[in-house]
Amino acid sequence: MRILLVEDDASLGATIESWLKLDGYAVDWVRRGDLADTALRTQTYQCVLLDRGLPGLDGDTLLASLRAREATTPVLMITARDTLADRVQGLDLGADDYLVKPFDLEELSARIRAALRRGAGQSVSWLRHGGIALDPAGKTVTLNDAPVVLTAREFAVLHALLLNKGRIVSREQLEEALYGWGEEVESNTIEVHIYNLRKKLGGDTITTARRQGYSLGA
Repeated sequence: MRILLVEDDASLGATIESWLKLDGYAVDWVRRGDLADTALRTQTYQCVLLDRGLPGLDGDTLLASLRAREATTPVLMITARDTLADRVQGLDLGADDYLVKPFDLEELSARIRAALRRGAGQSVSWLRHGGIALDPAGKTVTLNDAPVVLTAREFAVLHALLLNKGRIVSREQLEEALYGWGEEVESNTIEVHIYNLRKKLGGDTITTARRQGYSLGA
């Protein structure tokens, strides 16, 4: 999953970026609101972590612009503004959640997972398809209740497919979800991950739609 982190505090931004990468996310980090606006207009993100007080373009204006374009990307505000009025205003602007600084990084991860579930229309933490069960919090996968060992990238591909169950996900969409800025992606990387997932989960688990992408099988 690819996350846009919009935070102008260098120390906090670096801490969050490192934590999220350890948690298996691809992260693009910008420190200005105008740069975030450009990123959101040109890239696809599964979640946005947005500070309210930003140079270039403040977080409130950025969020209002995003929602005015009818973009449904989950947005989690991370801010020092902690009054009830601040929280109400942030949520009314279109934020999906509101986290006051300082916060625990474990809680941040949990709130991101909740935002991703809501964005995918999921009400429970585990994602299931046939005999496959994926736990986003524990980073575990089972097949017919037996544990399956996946690499971080294989887990991320399967997670993306489960979140889009019933839809075709293109190779480009998977690449965008798995890799942040500056990360080199070889031309056959996604195909290799799909091949390995089929070996571990069953050859008919993932269906290829010619020239379109991939989806979970029946």
